[in-house]
Amino acid sequence: MDKIPVFVGIDVAKHRLEVHLRPSGESFTIDYSEEEEVAALVERRLLPLEPTLIVLEATGGLEVRLAAALAAACLPVAVVNPRQVRSFARATGRLAKTDRLDAKAIAHFAEAVRPAVRPLADEATRRLQALVARRRQLLEMLVAERNRRQAAEPALHVRIDAHLRWLEEALAEIEGDLDGMVRDSPVWRAKEELLRSVPGVGPVSARTLLAQLPELGSLTRRQVAALVGVAPFSRDSGKMRGRRTIWAGRRPCGPASTWLPSRLPGAATR
Repeated sequence: MDKIPVFVGIDVAKHRLEVHLRPSGESFTIDYSEEEEVAALVERRLLPLEPTLIVLEATGGLEVRLAAALAAACLPVAVVNPRQVRSFARATGRLAKTDRLDAKAIAHFAEAVRPAVRPLADEATRRLQALVARRRQLLEMLVAERNRRQAAEPALHVRIDAHLRWLEEALAEIEGDLDGMVRDSPVWRAKEELLRSVPGVGPVSARTLLAQLPELGSLTRRQVAALVGVAPFSRDSGKMRGRRTIWAGRRPCGPASTWLPSRLPGAATR
């Protein structure tokens, strides 16, 4: 007899995992703060099931540790946009929201939609992404502090200036680390040189593209445009031809897997 496909939905929180299996309907909770619990989940509960697909929602980077453990065990895992799962849940009439219900909705989404399994970024790429994200955070803090200084009382200027100096030193350190990572990798160095050959693309833009869009060179131009969020999508119905607009795309964040769409739509052209 053919083996019944098993689909797993996992809702990831800071300290726990809610797991739901389809079609059995089994649900259980795992302590995410304990490495042994996560290892047991992967090795003793999921591996024997030989699941067809495991789906996690992107949760600002919290899911990366679990996704890496699942991928290391050669389990088929997909990290999807939470908005897709929520829209799917509403479409199926599920309006209530709890962690356990979310895991159930994710498993149902996995079974019905079957998002594509995508390889997780390697450790070096994840570190590059983290450095690029941290650089952006430091720049945002610098701008905010400079704006605060303009409105602050003169008595506070010394303290704000000290914080500004610390932020500038931290920013310089991050940029040095980025320089070193790209310089030490022949592949990244070649890609950066190619990107910087385009007029208007400098080192910051090139490294942001290396970190946040590692798919460059492996996707079509329409797929890349859709992934970035600059593809004009059709809005037609019958004889009506709606205005083409751009939307969605990957958010600039830490791990690139965080906001990967489950499928890459082609860009509509007109």
